[in-house]
Amino acid sequence: MHEKATTYHIPVLLKESVDGLDIRPDGVYIDTTFGGGGHTHEILSRLGDGGHLYSFDQDADAQANADSLAGDSRFTFVRSNFRYLKQWMRYYGVEAVDGILADLGVSSHHFDDEQRGFSFRYDAPLDMRMNRQSAISAMQVVNEYDEQQIADILYLYGELRQARRMAAAIVKARARQSIKTTGELSEALSAFLAHDREKKDLARVFQAIRIEVNHEMEALSEMLRGATDILRKGGRLSVITYHSLEDRMVKNVIKAGNIEGRVESDFYGRRDTPLCAIGKPQTPSAEEVERNPRSRSAKLRIAERT
Repeated sequence: MHEKATTYHIPVLLKESVDGLDIRPDGVYIDTTFGGGGHTHEILSRLGDGGHLYSFDQDADAQANADSLAGDSRFTFVRSNFRYLKQWMRYYGVEAVDGILADLGVSSHHFDDEQRGFSFRYDAPLDMRMNRQSAISAMQVVNEYDEQQIADILYLYGELRQARRMAAAIVKARARQSIKTTGELSEALSAFLAHDREKKDLARVFQAIRIEVNHEMEALSEMLRGATDILRKGGRLSVITYHSLEDRMVKNVIKAGNIEGRVESDFYGRRDTPLCAIGKPQTPSAEEVERNPRSRSAKLRIAERT
């Protein structure tokens, strides 16, 4: 199964992120994104018979990967968005957990599956849904959102300086004919894609639309609040981020206990922060980046519940 999981998705910062959990053999842990099962398998390899791991994923492909672990009494797969982890732990009667691992990146399987529409490398239907049962796909965003909404998405989630002009180009192109594929979207924006920045800017466009389709920022905010609430004292949070928006949010929660990064103090002036950073942020080694170029932008932050 481990070989299959590696083929489906190469886990990033595998040892470092699981080491950061400081696993107790009899502890209770959460892997918020099962994916191909790489991080889950590593956590299970360190758990004893008295330990338990809950792994979340909203994607049907991930659930199929998890089926091989159905006979392991230490493991429970939860087919759900990780934003609901606190509610699911309540459902399972778990009041507190010893550690939570969150690999926030999109699975390499999603990028490599032409029909999912996550990558501009293929001319595929505009989809980008992590959960194929979701009502809104990238096609709805591109063809039905108004120009201002599209501009806001490209600017806020893609940090694109030409967001307004790009949005206007998309609206102009779809007025002639609906934009249904990744290739048609790329073509609509071709005038803004300088040769030396084409791939980088397209990656930002696709990232921005994907974030909107999957409500990634809202989901991450909910997950981080829930994680802070259900971690027991001394419990660990280990989070791998891939772009500045999510990394800033994780950094702020660790620093201040809220996504805004606003440090609050009690009556006596003592900082009221539920988490404490463990060490400095970690990045992949040169060897890992060479093996897995996707890991280049990854950053690992580890915190402990105070």
